Amino acid sequence: MRLAKYLATAGVASRRAAEEFVRAGRVTVAGTRVTDPARDVGPDDQIAVDGRTVSDVQARVVYAVNKPAGVVSTARDPQGRPTVVSLVPAAVRLYPVGRLDIDTTGLILLTNEGELAHRLTHPSFEIEKTYRVVVGRPPVREATLKALREGVELEDGPTAPARVTRILADTLEIAIHEGRKRQVKRMCETVGHPVRSLQRMAFGPLALGDLKPGRYRKLTPEEIARLSVESGARPGTESWP
Repeated sequence: MRLAKYLATAGVASRRAAEEFVRAGRVTVAGTRVTDPARDVGPDDQIAVDGRTVSDVQARVVYAVNKPAGVVSTARDPQGRPTVVSLVPAAVRLYPVGRLDIDTTGLILLTNEGELAHRLTHPSFEIEKTYRVVVGRPPVREATLKALREGVELEDGPTAPARVTRILADTLEIAIHEGRKRQVKRMCETVGHPVRSLQRMAFGPLALGDLKPGRYRKLTPEEIARLSVESGARPGTESWP
């Protein structure tokens, strides 16, 4: 197997990022620095990145989960309610990337890598999240759409401009990059349309797709690399796993 493919398969990075690791001189095979990503390696070769043996390092993992209503977005719950972490029978310890309200459904990410989770949730990185919102008191008129797009005044200050599309008379798609508590619900309530249901459809470049409620899937190294780039990291220079 080629060296770059081996690193990608091991979960170190995407194939392209792994190639950059090798070309940058960060990879050794049997103690010898290698700069050719196409170098053939076998299962008995001792391969290390930045001095750490690949087989001894827990690879970074990220799961996409379609959170159902009634599930809390924490690793544990003192009230004994089901958690998003309990939906994924992983061998590693996982943490939610941000939170969704207990009655909000849709895409949430779980990972074992704290730095990636920090970059994906910190407001300074402006990762866009897209929601499908069903509201009361329809129809939602153009003046209301304009107000949501330009930003509305909440008790903790004005919101940043949002991308807002009317799907049906009572259904909107709202994309924001802030992470305030209950922000979408509060925005809609402020303009006179209380939220009836809320579902997150996308997190940065990652879409919910056809993932069923309560189900999960493990992201590919390429998807993790796209998330990293979206959060400001440059493949080939970020720490691993």
